Amino acid sequence: MRKLDELSHAQRERLAFIDFCLTYFGEISRADLIAKFQTGLAAATRDFSAYKELAPDNMELIHQTKLYSRKETFVPIFEHESQTVLAGLSQGFGDGLMASHKLSSACEEQKTLIEPSTSSLSEIMRAITAQKCLRVKYVSLTSGTKTRTIVPHSLANSGKRWHVRAFDRNSNTFRDFVITRFLSLTISDDAVAEFETKSADKQWNRIVDLTLVPHPKANFIQAIELDYGMVGGEVQVEVRAALAGYVLNYWMVDCSENAELNPEQCHLALKYTQAIFGIENSRLAPGYKEVS
Repeated sequence: MRKLDELSHAQRERLAFIDFCLTYFGEISRADLIAKFQTGLAAATRDFSAYKELAPDNMELIHQTKLYSRKETFVPIFEHESQTVLAGLSQGFGDGLMASHKLSSACEEQKTLIEPSTSSLSEIMRAITAQKCLRVKYVSLTSGTKTRTIVPHSLANSGKRWHVRAFDRNSNTFRDFVITRFLSLTISDDAVAEFETKSADKQWNRIVDLTLVPHPKANFIQAIELDYGMVGGEVQVEVRAALAGYVLNYWMVDCSENAELNPEQCHLALKYTQAIFGIENSRLAPGYKEVS
């Protein structure tokens, strides 16, 4: 019997799709597989045979419907990450599934209100890959529209919007720029100095350990422990210092010294507030006051 790691990457992808559909929809047809991967009927038949060989007790063909149906003895052979699963269930699978599976009425995801343009992402990613700088026109909430030269090195999601982390030659500091606020971006051939690169970004390279606990003034602490899968009444989170403020703000973590914020708004509290001492965006952490 062949093993999963003996198959090609392309075939493992197709078998993972079969496994996913059986896991979350309970059925899949050869037409679904063909539509998803643009393969022929013979190739689809071979894929289902390969899956059957790997997991003989996972599915059976129902001849009346021409669907492969999940059996009671089903055990998934791939690990499907929850984030990918939820995105797939709520947004559909493009051309990969029949119309009846395009969206799941039993799973809804929060609407994304801020989405970067593909043209901006293209310019930024090409600059990052080539380690070049960008001449940009950027609109900020504090200083309005300005022309800047930046040296980007990474993209990051704050939970609400996508940022590009870059060295800003106007202020001579590393800063976060919201991608949707660029009016124009042009790749420049100007030389990039070592102090402008990712290796010199101390806030980006510093890892902060956050210990999150249920808000001590919450009425039913166990509910919060269950929400976040806490072990021993806490959950550990590792995050870059440059992103810590965003994480704490997004999850409304009470970072005040004595958990002074409203527990109905802040379900979580930061156990050790000294963990975020010195992070550049500590102003975003709810209730945090840095002692000088």
